[in-house]
This record gives sequence, structure tokens and C-alpha cells, in this order.
Amino acid sequence: MRSSKKEIRYDFHIVIHMPIRFFNSMGNRKEVFKPLEAGEVKMYNCGLTVYDYPHVGNLRAYTFADTLRRWLEYRGFKVRQVMNFTDVGHISGDELVASAGSIDRMEKAAKREHKSVWEIAQFYINQAMENYRKMNFLEPEVRPRATDHIKEMIEIIEGLIKKGYAYVANGSVYYDISKFKDYGKLSGNTLEQLKAGAGGRVEENPDKKNPFDFALWINDPQHIMKWESPWSEGYPGWHIECSAMSRKYLGDTLDIHTGAVDNKFPHHECEIAQSEAFTGKTFCRYWMHLEFLMVNGQKMSKSLGNFYTLADLEKKGFSATGFRYLLLSAHYRSQFNLSDESLKAAHKTLESVYDFIRRVKEIKEGAYNNELSEKMEEMKTKFEEAMDDDLNSPLALSAMFEFIHGVNKAIDENKIGEKNAREIYDLFLKLDTALGLRIKENSEAEKIPEEIKALAEKREKLRKEKKFKEADEIRSQLSEKGWILEDKDGGVRVRRK
Repeated sequence: MRSSKKEIRYDFHIVIHMPIRFFNSMGNRKEVFKPLEAGEVKMYNCGLTVYDYPHVGNLRAYTFADTLRRWLEYRGFKVRQVMNFTDVGHISGDELVASAGSIDRMEKAAKREHKSVWEIAQFYINQAMENYRKMNFLEPEVRPRATDHIKEMIEIIEGLIKKGYAYVANGSVYYDISKFKDYGKLSGNTLEQLKAGAGGRVEENPDKKNPFDFALWINDPQHIMKWESPWSEGYPGWHIECSAMSRKYLGDTLDIHTGAVDNKFPHHECEIAQSEAFTGKTFCRYWMHLEFLMVNGQKMSKSLGNFYTLADLEKKGFSATGFRYLLLSAHYRSQFNLSDESLKAAHKTLESVYDFIRRVKEIKEGAYNNELSEKMEEMKTKFEEAMDDDLNSPLALSAMFEFIHGVNKAIDENKIGEKNAREIYDLFLKLDTALGLRIKENSEAEKIPEEIKALAEKREKLRKEKKFKEADEIRSQLSEKGWILEDKDGGVRVRRK
């Protein structure tokens, strides 16, 4: 007798995310990322010194920080991001050995432009914020200004003096790096190695116990920006600013601290020394440093005078979003040479993404393609695995373009359905939350001028009449006007070059 019971089978589709791994400059190795508090990431990004326009090398650093935040949020973390503005204390030249009489970059800019330092700071903060908007950066939780946190800096300096890590000399306060046994653990620049490599190049300062001790507070009553302190009228050193601001908003221990490779020493090394001596706790668990943007084989910097601003790129016809795409096409830990050729190629490639999405949105019928759906899931997995592996955006983009190529072929062969198109569109919008390329806004159907429509219709009529020579002449006219015709089975598609 046959049983009437039906066999029930259960298929489980289990999605297991590989862990996120970041290259930690503290130890110089990739490590699985695990924040101190589950689900929440405390991230501090060294921000701009506001004495001039941000150059595109600065914008590479902030694009990296923004992409890092976006990816962590994509993966479900709540990110508490703090990015500062330095508006005092950033000394021209050697920031490690700075002391009274050194030239503050803000003071230098004020003299150059015949404005007050406060006017200089506000003007360049406004310029920076406009750049950040164009680059599509998410707004941090806080953008603190150094000059608003003098009290917090003095508190840390007083604590360091009491604990024996700092000393007062002629009204200035210096950090005694010989007292911090771990000095050099990030950069490798221990006191012994600094002495060995100095070769007599470091000028002796009679106020310092050691030539490499750095200033926490600089006694300078003649300085254009000055505050009262327990030691003198003066201003803070650059390094103490970030220690004070990060501690105020994110606490004693950060999950992630970012900056360019030249921030590693002395700035970040000094931050560690100050913060850990003061709190007795680990200052930061993951240090992430990006490489330089190069121009003709040299690091781009204001001091070298070889820098470009976003406005310079825009004057050449390049957009902020196109520049953002170019930055994402190179890994953050690789040096990248900026050129007009690379910018042109990036803009062309990005436009092909926008055009692909426009094509996808035009699909309003057709049978569902299961194979295409599987390819979409494969691409999503490859994209996510690449980004989980130390934010490998070039590899993630490669997976995306391989998929785009396959879908374009399916569209040409009418092997894609409306449901496929909706799924692809939704996925690309999700991926763009990590990339920040404004795919939705830039893939809206283009308004085709009536003149262009009329020429396209005239050409189509000539083709039907087999007047191919005249039809080709119209195609050439449209090309000169910046429009391309794509002949399809269902008619002709008109789009911008």
C-alpha cells in the first residue's frame, strides 16, 4: 500500500560573509576588522589645514575616508565619523621639532592675503565644504575646529606634565619622547633611529631635553593666534589638537584612524605618544594610511607648488564625480599618477555606466532570464568580497564591468526581461551607496533636443528608403553635435557621446 504522505524537502540558502580585512599600519599586515563595540565603529580622519584651497591630493585622502565609511555602513555598521579642521598650530617645515618662532601656516596665509586668521580659516573652510559637496562625501558626525578645543588640549597637557611625560621650558611645553617606551611603534622611528639618522641635521634647541621632543604648547605672545595657559600666552602644537578632538567626541580608544602616509610620522606617532601616556589605553586599534597622488612622478603638495584644485579640473571639463571614479579605480595603498589622459578615460568609463543604467531602465518587457539573475548574484558576491578585502575598489569595479558587458550583450540579443532589469537597477543603486558615484541622478533619461530628434527621424526615413549615403551624412552631423545613434531591432536609440 502506497503512503499518501508527500516527501517534503527543504532547501536552505545560507549566505556567509567573509570577514572584513583591513591593512593595519600598526604591524603592517592585513587583519580581520572587529570594532571594540559590536556594530559601532569610531573613526577619526585627519582633516584639512585651512590655509589654502584643498588640492586633489587632499581629496584623495577624504575620498578614501568617505568610501571606507560607506563600505562599513553597507555592511551594517553604525559609523561615528569625526573629521577635523586644523586652524592653528600647523607649522611650516618640520612639525616634529617645531618650537617658538616657527612659522604657523595660518599666520603665513593671513599675511599673504592681508586678512585676519579667522577670515582665512572661515573662507577656506567654506571652500573645502563646497568641494566635499561636489565630491559627494557623507557628512561626518562632527567637524571640529582646533581653535574651539583649546581647553581640552590644555587638560591633556597638564595631565602629561603631572605624569612626567612632558616638561615646561621658558613657557613652552615639550613632550619627552624618551619617557614613552613605545615611541616609534607605528612608523619605526624610535628615538635611537632618529638620533642615528639625524646626522647633525637637527638644530639644537636649548629649551629641549632632546632635539626630537615635540611641542605641546608654544610660548609666543607675538603670535597672531594666542591663548592664555598655565604656562604662557601662546598656542598649541599641531599633534595635541587631534588627540584632544578625537578624545572629546569618540573617547579614549578609536577603532580606525586614517590619514596619508606622510601623516604616519611624525603626526600619528606623536598622537599615539600623547594619548596613550595620558589615558593609559590603546589610542587606536586600526591605522589606515593611503598613498600619495602623484604629478609627473612627484608627490602632489602645496609646499612643492605642483598641486591642482578641483576647480582646476573643472576648468578642463572634468567633473568631481568623474574624479571620484578615477580615485576608486586605483587601490588606496598604491601611488597614482594624475594626468589628463587618466581623467578622460575615467569620465568615459563612468559615462558608460550611466548609459548602461539608462539602457536597463528602458526595458519594459521580455521573459525572465534565470542565467542572468545568477550572473548578477555572482557579480554582487565578487564585488563584496573585493571590498571586504582591504577596500579593493579596482577589483570590485572590474567585477561590475564584466557583468555590464554580459548584460549589454543580453540586451542586444533581447535575452533580458523587465524583472531582470528592475533587479539590476536596484542592485546598482545599492552598490552605489558604497561607491558614491551618483548613479541614480546621472542615469535619468536624457532630454533629447527637438533638432536632434528631427535629424534622427529623418535619417531613419532615409534608411527605409535605402538612401544610405544620405543617412550616413546625417549620422556624421549628429556625431559632430555630440550624439550617437545605435541601431536596434526595435528601432534606433539616440544618446550623448
